[in-house]
Amino acid sequence: MWFVIAQAATLALVLTIIYRPLGDYMVRIYTSSRDTKVERGAYRLMGVNPAAGQTWQAYARSVLAFSLIGVVLLYALERFQAWLPSALGLPAVPSGLAFNTAASFVTNTNWQAYAGESTMGYLVQAVGLGVQNFASAAVGIAVAVALIRGLAARRAATIGNFWVDMIRGVLRLLLPIAIISAVLLLAGGVIQNLNGFTDVTTLSGGTQSVPGGPVASQEAIKLLGTNGGGFFNVNSAHPFENPSPLTNLFECVLMLAIPFALTRTFGVMVGNKKQGYTILAVMAGLFLISLTALTLLEYAGAGTAPQAVGSAMEGKEQRFGIGGSTLFGTTSTLTSTGAVNSMHDSFTALGGMLPLLNMMLGEVAPGGVGSGLYGMLVLAIITVFIAGLLVGRTPEYLGKKIGAREIKLASLYLLTVPTLILSFTALSFAIPTVRSEIEAVSILNPGPHGFSEVLYAFTSAANNNGSAFAGLTANTPWLNTTMGIVMLLGRFLPMLFVLALAGTLAAQDRVPSTAGTLPTHKPQFSMMLGSITLIVTALTFFPVLVLGPLAEGLL
Repeated sequence: MWFVIAQAATLALVLTIIYRPLGDYMVRIYTSSRDTKVERGAYRLMGVNPAAGQTWQAYARSVLAFSLIGVVLLYALERFQAWLPSALGLPAVPSGLAFNTAASFVTNTNWQAYAGESTMGYLVQAVGLGVQNFASAAVGIAVAVALIRGLAARRAATIGNFWVDMIRGVLRLLLPIAIISAVLLLAGGVIQNLNGFTDVTTLSGGTQSVPGGPVASQEAIKLLGTNGGGFFNVNSAHPFENPSPLTNLFECVLMLAIPFALTRTFGVMVGNKKQGYTILAVMAGLFLISLTALTLLEYAGAGTAPQAVGSAMEGKEQRFGIGGSTLFGTTSTLTSTGAVNSMHDSFTALGGMLPLLNMMLGEVAPGGVGSGLYGMLVLAIITVFIAGLLVGRTPEYLGKKIGAREIKLASLYLLTVPTLILSFTALSFAIPTVRSEIEAVSILNPGPHGFSEVLYAFTSAANNNGSAFAGLTANTPWLNTTMGIVMLLGRFLPMLFVLALAGTLAAQDRVPSTAGTLPTHKPQFSMMLGSITLIVTALTFFPVLVLGPLAEGLL
């Protein structure tokens, strides 16, 4: 247990050290009026005027158009894989799986219904999946920055330029840090080569083909951009992706660095750093609660098998132990990363509920790059409105009136993902033919745990996380299609509501604070915001949790 505390304390120290410089650097990226030569060349190639601002409608159209092109191109790469260089002799990806994977990586979900090393060649991995790891992360950050601009602006008709925000996010932020991180991962033992398959003799005397590949470069952006798609089937549990406790801790830093630092960016850009610290405090508090609960549940090892052997180590790597597994699992499911270094399906019944709850929170502690911040800001707007109703204070946030239009948009944002999760989970069991396929093919363990596997899958897809209860076989026509749809709707519908909210807020002037204005930079508001986040989740998902992990935990 002390080792867990030491790891968590080290993680907190590193994040504290990089918080201010990284947050301020992102302010300069998204507020600078200067473009580099490479950026100007990219704008000319795309026919973009970098000095022209966009309305929220134009910004949203740009996001959708860019992402649609990404889906089409990635789908095409997968389908034509057999004729591409460095395909390693692998065939074309089947159409249903190709659609699911294209939707997955463009939406920053990185759900994988396939084994990476035996399905994707090097070119598709690097050019297809790797490029989308950068692009989808940059899109999320761009939308968050657009919402910040909306809160900071006064009577503005525009919220920035998507193409500028996206290009700068890739070239100035993600690419430089990913290169440095890849070198550090190489030093830590992560592989980077083009060796193809090598036959090795296993400890049992058998023969196994072990693939190499450009893993370190993929691993760096997979984690930095809170993507999560692993080069290998077992993801970050594979020693080629995550060799040691040191690399395990470093990978946790990569997942959390940008989402936490964005709160600093927010505070500086709105002209009130205390507002950023307030959001940071809520995110950090929820993270600490989740990590503590999951670690205690896994160390307790409730269940016949764990108690018989004295430890809940099934599905966990010996080199990480329980503490390293719960730290990584909490980090990946509270961000939108979805990477795993242990099998969440093998966690104890109540322990497995924690990663599920982390995603059901909306992944706001701290969430994915960009998506976590704008999710928490939407919750802050809801909190201001509810507090105003309770105590008679004026519903304002950062000098912006929170009226009917703002609350409708915020409410639609909050309702979208739960509707997708609950509807498609219900349909999977309500349609007789689909239920037969789910029970016969997809579910490994019948009963409440099998229900949890399906619920986890749609929760992961709708929240654009990508992790899974590994017992679920998801490469079926129903799950490939519906989860692809859920990933697309779960990513872009909330983005549209956020951008509409940004445009509405930008058009307002700031109103001066009065005696009736609720302070949103004090500990009381932090407690209210954290409580609202938990209450909204509990009221929405408690009934379905009773059918799955809670029922299993009580058996």
